Amino acid sequence: MKVPSPGESITEVEIAEWLVEDGDYVEKDQAIAEVDSDKATLELPAEESGTITLKAEVGDAVAVGAVVCLIDTGAAKPKGSAKKEPETPQAELKEEPKKEEKPAAGKETYASGTPSPAAKKILDEKGVDASTVKGSGRDGRITKEDAVNAVPSMGTPTGGNRGETRSKLSMLRRKVAERLVSAKNETAMLTTFNEVDMSPIFELRKQYKEPFKEKHGVGLGFMSFFTKAVVRALELFPAVNSMIDGKEMISYDFCDISIAVSGPKGLMVPVIRNAENLTFRGIESEVKRLAIRAREGEITIDEMTGGTFTITNGGVFGSMLSTPIINPPQSAILGMHNIVERPVVKDGAIAIAPVMYVALSYDHRIIDGKESVGFLVAVKEALESPEELLMGNDVQKALEM
Repeated sequence: MKVPSPGESITEVEIAEWLVEDGDYVEKDQAIAEVDSDKATLELPAEESGTITLKAEVGDAVAVGAVVCLIDTGAAKPKGSAKKEPETPQAELKEEPKKEEKPAAGKETYASGTPSPAAKKILDEKGVDASTVKGSGRDGRITKEDAVNAVPSMGTPTGGNRGETRSKLSMLRRKVAERLVSAKNETAMLTTFNEVDMSPIFELRKQYKEPFKEKHGVGLGFMSFFTKAVVRALELFPAVNSMIDGKEMISYDFCDISIAVSGPKGLMVPVIRNAENLTFRGIESEVKRLAIRAREGEITIDEMTGGTFTITNGGVFGSMLSTPIINPPQSAILGMHNIVERPVVKDGAIAIAPVMYVALSYDHRIIDGKESVGFLVAVKEALESPEELLMGNDVQKALEM
């Protein structure tokens, strides 16, 4: 079997895990390995049934088209082997502990480094290992004075574990790291912040959430409102929906919105294509579909390729405020955060409202401050007046009720 091409521009993959062992019999289309590319983790299915011989180790970088295993298609499928009776374990021979012989009175001796009972109590309280203390008593005995003067070798003793483990970063994680560092080093990234009173959206969801779900089979979440608000703002400020390519600026007349999704192998960013043409139901359905595929490891390279703008929601993890990093080659990213009841001023009086802080990180090389601030204000306005600005003053029609 040769490594298939998982997508355009990918030249090699890394063996993340073999799901079978050398010499196993595998069935056709059975998942035999997980391979990491620089964009996703994918399963490698067996092309035929037979006995497998592995030709690559876990962690090996393998070129697309290279042989990773052999399958002997002529091998017969083995019948279930009879269970072996568990062997009766032999009796363990245990050496009887030697009884401690008490020295004659007046002739007490200690092995080198042995603490007296009083010294041992002090060392235990301080968390100091007796083997690290040099005794000043007879035959190297650790005296009470030695224990009092003993100093822990480092830090505050806790008696807890101090182990560490090392594991190799997957190709996907390494590529994400490279892209994040590249975004920081190669863009003039700035972030602007604002806050959104989510009361109007809360009221709409309270009234329509259940009938929306009953009719369409998906929930009426926050992502459809934010996606709609972003599409509107991108149309008002097209520079935010643009990218730099060398000495040129590429602007798009469509909105492919990338949504950050936490998957089993890390962060993935599938794309909602032509979001400007989708209804609330269409957006919610696509978000659900992509999120499920990402969590189950079924997302494809094509579903994560492209995107003209990204939305990330750290609020699901409890983030109050953050500075999201641009997803290159895009020029901007919107960060959502958790919703907290805060005191706000409404009509000259203090009231309590559900408030979300939002952040827009943008590439200042292509987006000016006026455009970035104007974009985020447009998002805020749409979220605080959704019936007028996102639903055309017809909620029933917008939600296809």
